[in-house]
Amino acid sequence: MAGVGRRMFLGGAASAAAAAGVGVAGGLAPAPAAAKGGRSTRSGADVLAAEDWKRLSGDRLGIVTNPTGVISEGEHALNHIVDAMHASGAVDVAAVFGPEHGFRGTAQAGGSEGDYTDPRTGIPVYDAYGVDADELAAMFRDADVERVVFDIADVGARFYTYIWTMWTAMRAAAKAGLGMVVLDRPNPIGDTVDGPLLDPEFASGVGKLPIVQQHGMTAGELALMFDAEHLPEHEERLEQLDVVGVRGWRRERTFDETGLPWVVPSPNMPTPDTAALYPGTALFEGTLLSEGRGTTRPFEIIGAPDIDWRWAEEINAADLPGVRAREAYFVPTFSKHAGETCGGVQLLSRGAAKPITTAVTMLVTARRLYPEVFGWREDMMIDKLSGSDRLRTMIDAGAGTGEVVGAWEDEVSRFCRDRRPYLLYN
Repeated sequence: MAGVGRRMFLGGAASAAAAAGVGVAGGLAPAPAAAKGGRSTRSGADVLAAEDWKRLSGDRLGIVTNPTGVISEGEHALNHIVDAMHASGAVDVAAVFGPEHGFRGTAQAGGSEGDYTDPRTGIPVYDAYGVDADELAAMFRDADVERVVFDIADVGARFYTYIWTMWTAMRAAAKAGLGMVVLDRPNPIGDTVDGPLLDPEFASGVGKLPIVQQHGMTAGELALMFDAEHLPEHEERLEQLDVVGVRGWRRERTFDETGLPWVVPSPNMPTPDTAALYPGTALFEGTLLSEGRGTTRPFEIIGAPDIDWRWAEEINAADLPGVRAREAYFVPTFSKHAGETCGGVQLLSRGAAKPITTAVTMLVTARRLYPEVFGWREDMMIDKLSGSDRLRTMIDAGAGTGEVVGAWEDEVSRFCRDRRPYLLYN
């Protein structure tokens, strides 16, 4: 595959690319500021669509994507990239590879859509959820893929599985001798870095590499980090890694400021407000309490039978930044406590919330107030989510929020230092 160097950042800040040790293809200048009154942000997919996909022509493409891979402007606005590519005739889409929830997004948590032929385009769709790198490499070969393209919106939490689909695709592409292109999108919860670093002994499908719980990076930035620091550990290197950068975005901007459409990235991530709390409240998936699945506000509504108003009062007494708890009662339609009346809280984020500190406060107070209700799942999913057994054992030993959160301060500082060379946006 032709290109300038093995790793490139296509269409973003040249100075950031230089800091990352990557070339800027074709001498592209830094992204221009958005026109006054126009759309403020363009995703990597928008950039290539505006060029009629010319940078992807000449190869049989394998597209790793889900419903979030949409174009947000022009004649194809809100069309999926696969549909737009197919209709354009400018590129050859050999196959699509669906992650958790599937290519078209019909499956619930922990599910996928299987292998099938997409009825709209006639393109074969492979089920890539849960497969390892060798299995995915075999799929690439079976579909005669010549270059892999990744376009899935992430939400900025280590245990959201799409970045691990990307990591598996990177390893599979390396095994198959292929190059890879990442069409970047903004991190909807911004630049905040927080939470414990994954202990490799606790690696799983919700965390495969040692990054912190809230990493504050885009998928493209993570791809550059994975390529430089982790692929060599497996003695694997991509033929080439290209990142097509977001234009007109600064990492501290909220999602609402981008002007991009919020396409639900998974069935239980309905709004940007959900994403803002998810790096913390998803820890309740590792408990016996409902994390709000089966309600209209998953990861914002948390509770269980026999929890009452005292929990909201205790949470609010902690004076947590950027968030308040409302006493709430609900009946989940599926998942934990389905059909049962639960008491608990609805969290209302007011900006600048610290979701992991909030969740630790909630775990500590729930265990103290409701010892007969609170508990961890028997499979110790909490350890996979938090990246080690430290969170669980500290809370069980009676540690308070400050002590628990303080345990990973040094890890956060180190990760902020380690990620710096791969940051692409000012």
